[in-house]
This record gives sequence, structure tokens and C-alpha cells, in this order.
Amino acid sequence: MKKLTPQEVNLMSPLGLAYIGDCIYELITREHIVSNGNMPVAKLHQETVSIVCAAAQSAAVDIILNSLSEEELAIYKRGRNANGSHVPKNADPAQYRRATGLEALFGYLYLNRRYDRIQSLYEQIYDVTKNSAEGKEGC
Repeated sequence: MKKLTPQEVNLMSPLGLAYIGDCIYELITREHIVSNGNMPVAKLHQETVSIVCAAAQSAAVDIILNSLSEEELAIYKRGRNANGSHVPKNADPAQYRRATGLEALFGYLYLNRRYDRIQSLYEQIYDVTKNSAEGKEGC
């Protein structure tokens, strides 16, 4: 895999960043859930969906927003304001846009190999949402 320069990452479209960020966010979520112990696959899936759906990701933004640097906030806003072609019918458009911003941020951090920062932000989110009804609402 070609290592992208920070300049190349900065030039990527926000939806391209969100595309990779979606995968990273779900992978980290799955890792956290599996590390909590064995459970049936259906339960693993249910737990994952409750954290990676647009409503939960939108709520996650509120958890980390004040801890973002100016650079990270700018990337989040680029993703949030990107003109996507399709909002899933089961998602609220505002929540979906915020979720896209979060995914763009995670994609940006991943492509810049800032793994510790990804982990730090995710731990803030997971600690609040893992037992929260707010994270499961609307998913």
C-alpha cells in the first residue's frame, strides 16, 4: 500500500476520507466488543450496529467535539458539509451528515497514521456510549 503524504491526505475529498473512516470506526468498535468476551454472533452484530449507526455516531460527535484540535474540527466540518448523493431512508439527514463528518475525521487520522489519536477519541466515545441508551436510540 502506498503511504500517502499529509499533503495528499489534505487534498482528498471529504467523502473519500469518510469512506475509509467508516471502515476504521467499525473495525475499532468490533475490536472493543469482541474484547469484552464471547457472545453469539447476532449479539456481536447488534452491539456493533448500536454504536456505528448514524444516530450513535452523531451522538459521538457531541462527546468529542470540545476535545478536537482546530485541524481536526476543520476536517470534521468538511466531512459534515460534504454533498453526499444519498442519505439512507432509515437515517435522519442531520445525524447522517454529522456521522459522515466523524467518519471523515477518523479516515483523516488513519491515513495520517495518527493511531494513538484515533484510539484516544474512540475511547472517549466508547466509554460514554457502551451502556448508554442514547447511543442505541434510532439505530
